Amino acid sequence: MEELRLGVVETQFADIIWNNEPLTSGELVKLAEKQLGWKKSTTYTMLKRLSERGLFRNEKGMVSSLMTKQEFEAAQSEKFVENTFRGSLPAFLAAFTSRKNLSPEDITEIQKMIDRFKEGDL
Repeated sequence: MEELRLGVVETQFADIIWNNEPLTSGELVKLAEKQLGWKKSTTYTMLKRLSERGLFRNEKGMVSSLMTKQEFEAAQSEKFVENTFRGSLPAFLAAFTSRKNLSPEDITEIQKMIDRFKEGDL
């Protein structure tokens, strides 16, 4: 995938697909018109752009994702940590927690994730 970031409007459009897939291209046109006020040509242009970036496909009039929203968000997060903290998750956590305290629930959840990782269950 060439570019992991999506603009605000691209994200709104991607969410329509992720929330309704699989859907026909005609259904997508109707949803984009209703939710974004777009014309058919705008919808197809955006679909083509995001398909070229490896997020979606339109095969025989059926639109679906090549990457789930969760996979996309994980890839974005990885890229952010890589670019901003040289790939160091501890450096990211140190920066994050320097301005925001973790709740006991957050700490418990993070510890569970670490334990699952140690056990090889991730």
